[in-house]
Amino acid sequence: MYHAVGHRPAKAAYRLSVSPDAFAEQMRLLDDRGFTPLTTARLGAAWRGGGTLPERPVLITFDDGYEGVHRHALPALAAHGFAATLFVTTRWLRGPYDGGGALDTMLDWDQVRELAAAGTEIGGHSHSHPQMDQLTDEALWSETLRCREILGEELGARPVSFAYPYGYSNRRVRRTVREAGFAQSLAVGNTLAQRCQGPYALERVTVQRGTGIEEFERMVEGRCIARTFAGDRILTKGYAMVRRARAAGRKVSRSRA
Repeated sequence: MYHAVGHRPAKAAYRLSVSPDAFAEQMRLLDDRGFTPLTTARLGAAWRGGGTLPERPVLITFDDGYEGVHRHALPALAAHGFAATLFVTTRWLRGPYDGGGALDTMLDWDQVRELAAAGTEIGGHSHSHPQMDQLTDEALWSETLRCREILGEELGARPVSFAYPYGYSNRRVRRTVREAGFAQSLAVGNTLAQRCQGPYALERVTVQRGTGIEEFERMVEGRCIARTFAGDRILTKGYAMVRRARAAGRKVSRSRA
């Protein structure tokens, strides 16, 4: 899971960014080690239909829709003939739906179309990037469906893959994503995706500014992942408890209103 790719990303996006040189080096490593990148849609279709996957399959995914994905990542992907999936927050992209709130310079719709034409799968990442498990049913449905409708209008085909903002979801969120028409969805989790996770809770590992090439190699080989992300998992579990308590409190408040 990538976010921004750039030489000098905005401060708010820096930690979850990678430099163009680091990204190119990581793509060379995947090629040298015999990995075959595929789209999220292809993975989902293979797992649902019992189809075969290529040798050493890997998903390369980008969240949010930063401009550097087009400027820097696309050439590196094209150099190796690699597929990828870009999950966009439609309200953050530059153009007619731009409502502000993005952390850095975002893609415009022509760039998104160029990425799609180059073979990048374009998926949904909500309309305004909220914590979806904290939304009311009405707001949750609006965030999910609005994103899918805009992508369909702009690209000529509605997306089939989704990624949860911040990785947060629960049963209600996953059900809404499914009912909105998405066939599979990705979380974070910082562990490898497995069929037993189900098509609406597939997990990913985070690549960020501090990820060196040796650590990246261990991650893609599936080694030492639990140790690498031990601290992140503790924080994630703690914050999950806080979010569940907040959601329960809001539910009680609404019932008393």
